[in-house]
Amino acid sequence: MGKPTGFKEFARETEPYRDAMARLVDFQEIYSGHQEPLLATQGARCMDCGVPFCQSEDGCPVYNLIPEWNDLVYKGKWKEALDRLHKTNNFPEFTGRVCPAPCEGACVLGINEPPVAIKNIECAIADKGFEMGWVTARPRAADTGRKVAVIGSGPAGLAAAEQLGLQGHRVTVYERDDRIGGLLMYGIPNMKLEKRLVDRRVGLLREQGVEFVVDADVGGRGGNAVDLERLLDENDALLLATGATMPRDLKIPLRDGPGVHFAMEFLLRNTKSLLDSNLADGNYIDAQGKDVIVIGGGDTGTDCIGTSLRHGCRSMVNFEIMPKPPGDRGPDNPWPQWPIIFRVDYGHEESARKFGSDPRVYSISGKEFVRGEDGRLRGIVTVEVDSQFREIPDTRKFWQADLVLLSMGFLGPEHYVSEPLGVELDQRSNYRAQFGDFRTNVGKVFAAGDCRRGQSLVVRAIHEGRLAADRIDCFLNGQS
Repeated sequence: MGKPTGFKEFARETEPYRDAMARLVDFQEIYSGHQEPLLATQGARCMDCGVPFCQSEDGCPVYNLIPEWNDLVYKGKWKEALDRLHKTNNFPEFTGRVCPAPCEGACVLGINEPPVAIKNIECAIADKGFEMGWVTARPRAADTGRKVAVIGSGPAGLAAAEQLGLQGHRVTVYERDDRIGGLLMYGIPNMKLEKRLVDRRVGLLREQGVEFVVDADVGGRGGNAVDLERLLDENDALLLATGATMPRDLKIPLRDGPGVHFAMEFLLRNTKSLLDSNLADGNYIDAQGKDVIVIGGGDTGTDCIGTSLRHGCRSMVNFEIMPKPPGDRGPDNPWPQWPIIFRVDYGHEESARKFGSDPRVYSISGKEFVRGEDGRLRGIVTVEVDSQFREIPDTRKFWQADLVLLSMGFLGPEHYVSEPLGVELDQRSNYRAQFGDFRTNVGKVFAAGDCRRGQSLVVRAIHEGRLAADRIDCFLNGQS
């Protein structure tokens, strides 16, 4: 694939982000425009390796045909590359932006050289497809008359809905928020994934016959509640794709009170206000002029950093309980595993540019929040920890903060949907459904995505949605 000697001739080069200080003044996407000559050169670096590990269990979760579309981009055959990409991935315009690219971690070239810039190429293929008008509504199979309800409109729910709709089933997606997209809409900020892209793809699904119902809290008790038993009776199958939305809390003294928020509350309210009024309505948690501490790393922590900086925070610190990762792979982290190494994401770069240093502090754990007599947050006391997370004596330190954002991962799905149905849970409180089958213990109820496997990547959710749709199709028709 690619140019036979390309991996020897060309170095890895990725498309740059917009300048850090320039992008801090808006919520527009951080990415710069695509550079087709650069991408063709990167496609040329793809080796004709005997076993393309980018498509293996350690590589792309949806088994994208990466060497094939790398070669096609190198040859300038963008339409053919898009066709190959859509064979395995329903939403490459999303994954090309927000996926951490495990495919690059498993790239064979990455054994001793920087890997092929796969993620850039994927994003460019998808964007060019829309730009050229190649991405259109796909034809449905003949109507089967079977009805499927999908609860949750995140990447798993949307992927399953599209696949089932294309098979001729009548699919309705129920979303408790006011916009379709789940994590894609409200969990990932606009500067990483512009919401017009989500709306554009949802529009295509509507053209393909998928129906969407917003403000529909299935199993809830509020004014927008949807009766779960009725939904089960009216449909031939039901897919739970509710995500893993129970955040891990920091249960230390004086946790309760103003100034301490979960990351997703912060991000959701910001995006909703941004879309509703460009933040003019004030219905968001404002970090302007505040000393902000983000507790927890990962993508969500970085998104909290980036959002706070755009509000105009006074200072930024990011606590991580883990030690600082090494610059290169350790002996216990060999290729083709995902490389656990030190990385600088967009939010870290922006904070360093604004305040002069990387915001992260490693091997640190919160002990207690500090509040004034009026209950307002004043800061947090921490201790340093060793590699086994044991406290190191005499390391207590006070950090001033007006706003603390908790970004420590998720414990599993909320259960007010599963409990009335009697869906069994696994030992991690996820909906119990075997991978590959996706059926729960309840007759015609299936589960896929983060609610089944736990917190994971958008690309894995898409993969599970596709596979679950295949199993539901078999359940309804006897074959897929």
